[in-house]
Amino acid sequence: MQTLILPELEHLEKALLTVTTLISQDERISSNPVARIVYGDPTAFLHQLPQKSVVHCSKMWTCRRRVTVEYLQHVVEQKNAQEAVPILWKFLRKEAELRLVRFLPEILALQRDLVKRFQNVSEAEYQSIRSFMSSHHEDGLKHLLHRRVGIFLSTWNKLRRSLQTNGEVKLPEDYCAADLDMDADFEVMLPRRRGQGLCSTALVSYLISLHNEIVCTVEKFSSGGSSYSVDASEITDLHVISYEAERDLMPLILSNCQYQVEQDRETLQEFDLEKIQRQVTSRFLHGKPRLTLKGIPTLVYRRDWNYEHLFTDIRNKLPQKPLPNTAISAICGQLLSFSDACEALSVIEVTLGFLSTAGGDPNMSLNVYVQDVLHMGDQTALVLTVFSRCQLKHTIALWQLLSAHRSEQLLRLRKEPFRDISAQYKVGLSSENAKCLSAFLNQTDLDSFLLELHEMMILKLKSPQAKDIFKPEWTLRDTLASYMETKNSEILPELEFQFPEKILLCNCVPVWSLAAELKRGRQGR
Repeated sequence: MQTLILPELEHLEKALLTVTTLISQDERISSNPVARIVYGDPTAFLHQLPQKSVVHCSKMWTCRRRVTVEYLQHVVEQKNAQEAVPILWKFLRKEAELRLVRFLPEILALQRDLVKRFQNVSEAEYQSIRSFMSSHHEDGLKHLLHRRVGIFLSTWNKLRRSLQTNGEVKLPEDYCAADLDMDADFEVMLPRRRGQGLCSTALVSYLISLHNEIVCTVEKFSSGGSSYSVDASEITDLHVISYEAERDLMPLILSNCQYQVEQDRETLQEFDLEKIQRQVTSRFLHGKPRLTLKGIPTLVYRRDWNYEHLFTDIRNKLPQKPLPNTAISAICGQLLSFSDACEALSVIEVTLGFLSTAGGDPNMSLNVYVQDVLHMGDQTALVLTVFSRCQLKHTIALWQLLSAHRSEQLLRLRKEPFRDISAQYKVGLSSENAKCLSAFLNQTDLDSFLLELHEMMILKLKSPQAKDIFKPEWTLRDTLASYMETKNSEILPELEFQFPEKILLCNCVPVWSLAAELKRGRQGR
C-alpha cells in the first residue's frame, strides 16, 4: 500500500482535473451537447444565450468542493502527511468527538448536584428524566437543569456507539442500543458504579480519556506541552479542550487555504498543514492539563452499602439477636403496603449507619432510639409502632426482615425486586425442578428460607464480580447452607436433606420468587 497506492493518491486531485480536461477536449464526445455544456462554453454553440454572462457558463455546472474537517483529514491522508503533522492528524481523526469535551464541566456539575441530592437515600423515587424535571418549579433552577440535562442527553446520543466499543467502562450492549430522551429511565443520569448508573459514569470517563489522549499527543510532539494534572472534582471550563467547530475551527482552516485559479480549469485548493497544526495547538490544545478520575462524582444508594462490613462493625459494638416469630408475624401484618415497607426500611438503614459508628445499649427500645437519639420522631405512627416491638439487639434481624418484605411487596406489584442481580442467576426452573421445589417448600420453615436466601442474594450476588466468586453452576443447596454456616446461623434441617440437588445457584431468583408466591397464597386463604 505504501509503495503502490499512496503515491498515486498523493496527486489524485490534480490527476482528476487533467482527466476532466482531456474529456472536454475529446472530439469523440464533443458533439454531445450535455458534455459541451458541462466541460465547455455553452455560448459557443447556443448563440441565443447572453454573451459574457456569469450565469450561462460551464462554471454553473460545477460544484466547488466544500471545505470541512473530514475533507481536511482526507487531504492529510492524500499528501501522506500523517508524520509531518502528527498533532493535526490526531486532532482531525478525533475531532467529531473531541468537540464534545467542552461539555464535560457542565456534565460534572449536573452529576455533583444529583449526588448531593440522592446520596445515601434508599433509591431515587423518579421513574423517568421527565418526572424528575417536572418536580422542579423554580424558574432559575428549572432552566439550569433543563440545559444541563439537554447537554447530557445530546452528548450521550453522539457518543453511545463509541462508549460501547471503546469505552474504558464496559457497558451492557442494551444500554447503548438507542438514543436517550426525556422519557428515558432517570437512573441513567445518576453516576453509579452499577446498573444503569454506569452510563453516566462511563460518559464522563470517556470524555476525560478523549481529552487526555490529545493532551498526551501534544506533550509528545511539542516542546511546550503541559506538565500538570487536575482532578475531576476541580475541573472547570479553563481546563478542558473547548471550541465550537463552525465558529472557531472552520475560520482557522479557511484562513490557511489558498486557491489556485487557471483559465477553463477547476479551482485548486492548497492547505498550509503545518500552519494549521501550529494554530490548532496554540489556540485549543496548548496549556491544557491532564485530567484524572480522582473525585469523580459517585452516587451510592443505601442499598449499595457493604452491609457485611456494616453488620460486622455493629456486632463488634453490641450483640445481635434474631427476632421472635411472634414479632415477625406482627410486623409483616402491619406493613401491608409497599410505601410502608419502604419507609420502615429507610429508617432502619439510617439506624444501622449510626449504630456501626457509635454503638448503643442493646436493650434500648428501637422506637425510643429513633425518636430520642436520632431525632426522627416525625416518622409515621405506624413505623414507630412496628419498632416498639424491637430493641437495638434486633436491628440486623429487622433489616433482614424488612428488606425481604419490601421485595415481596415489589413482586406483588409485578415489579422486579432483583434488577441489580445478573441474569445468570435468573435462569428459569424446569417443570420437574419446580415440582420438587414446591414439595420442599411445603415441608420447610418457609419464612426462614425466604429470609436467608434473600439475604444471601442481596449481599453476595449484586456485585458485578459475583459470577466469578459464586459460580452459577454451583448447587443452590450447598451454597446457601455454606453461607448460613459462615455467619453462624442455624441451618434448616430440610435444606440439607430434602432440597432438590438439581436446582443450581443460577436458579436462585426464580426459586425465591416461587417461595414468595407460595407464602402470599397461604396468607390469602
